[in-house]
Amino acid sequence: MDMKKAINKILAVAAGAVMAFSCSADMEGIFDGWAAKDGGYDYDGAEGMSEPSGAGEGENNGNTNAGLLTAGEWNDLDNWQFWGQLMLSQGDGKTEEVEDGEWYEGDGSFYQYCPHWGFYTNNRVAVKVTNEGAPAAGVNVILSVDNTPVWTAVTDNLGMANCWINLYTEGGLSETAKLSIKVGGIDQPEAPVVTKWSSEETVYNEYEVPNSFTARTADIAFFVDATGSMGDEIDFLKSDLIDIFKKVEKLQSGTEIRTAALFYRDDGDEYVTKQKDFTKDIKSVSDYVGKQSASGGGDFPEAVHSALEAGLQNLSWNEGARSKIAFMLLDAPAHHNLNVINSLHKSIEMYAKKGIKIIPVAASGVDKNTEFMLRFFAIATGGTYVFLTNDSGIGGDHIQASVGEYEVEQLNDLIVRLIDKYLE
Repeated sequence: MDMKKAINKILAVAAGAVMAFSCSADMEGIFDGWAAKDGGYDYDGAEGMSEPSGAGEGENNGNTNAGLLTAGEWNDLDNWQFWGQLMLSQGDGKTEEVEDGEWYEGDGSFYQYCPHWGFYTNNRVAVKVTNEGAPAAGVNVILSVDNTPVWTAVTDNLGMANCWINLYTEGGLSETAKLSIKVGGIDQPEAPVVTKWSSEETVYNEYEVPNSFTARTADIAFFVDATGSMGDEIDFLKSDLIDIFKKVEKLQSGTEIRTAALFYRDDGDEYVTKQKDFTKDIKSVSDYVGKQSASGGGDFPEAVHSALEAGLQNLSWNEGARSKIAFMLLDAPAHHNLNVINSLHKSIEMYAKKGIKIIPVAASGVDKNTEFMLRFFAIATGGTYVFLTNDSGIGGDHIQASVGEYEVEQLNDLIVRLIDKYLE
């Protein structure tokens, strides 16, 4: 790791550690017993909640050859009231730009990350589609406001999709706005219900389609930050990639699985992006990963937007696949300027339109700013948030994610579990 990036990471972690979190009165029930710690929460005895299982144990479940890294998972879409309270929490909303686009948090609410990255998730239209009572995968869902399409999504293997209104624009939904939705090419007679941050529960707009079909195929890609601080995570893929897919093949016999790997650094490095396209030959991808190394960088932000663009332009995603997932392993945010933000927005919208879930895997050095950028990516594309923990004792320090109760798992097993969940 180069010295400047190491210092930046230390500063980022320190900033998270001193971040003051102030909850509004209506948050007391959800966060009762959880105290602000390292920019996240530390359990202190809330009724009905327990300390994250496995936390602090540092167990490897007897597996000494693979899966040594430990991680947790938190799905904001499944815990929407928790997410809403984060966004509605009180604070002064201040951030400080320290140097050339590098931001560190002061006292403020988590809402501050909405204008910073330009993601406003307050108008969610959650959709559940079935065919003869079974989840209908691969169904196009188009949401319109005043007869203008605003978001397109594709149902996953669970028949779920999410559409967004004003995702990139601050401001509420007009009371006179006319909402309409088209599911599987069929205009639905009633306007969908919008779930807000303040909603007491998530409303799933349920629809039945006459037919649906997706082949038993899956595309699983890994996007990896290959700058100097990512050695542990690249070593993980080198040692575990084949093991992961062997486990998945046992769980999903009969499913044709392709995988791809995309590595990225930053402008001025040896390369910005490079990739191995989708193939059924898992070993060839593992061999490609084995030739990669961590180097370059030099500042905290990296070319995240270029990785997302290359993932769309250079990888041959199978549009008819039942499941399409991009695991994104990284430890630094995107650069913060208008062109990059616009690129992120366009890419995320296209990933959702193609039905590709982004599942970020946050490595050591991730600060709060990066955490929420990644959670926005996951929310908008129907993914979930994965974060490495300190339990393995490997690598640098990992800040406490601003989430509720979670289970500490081996990263190997967690990735297998998520692939299996979104392929079943």
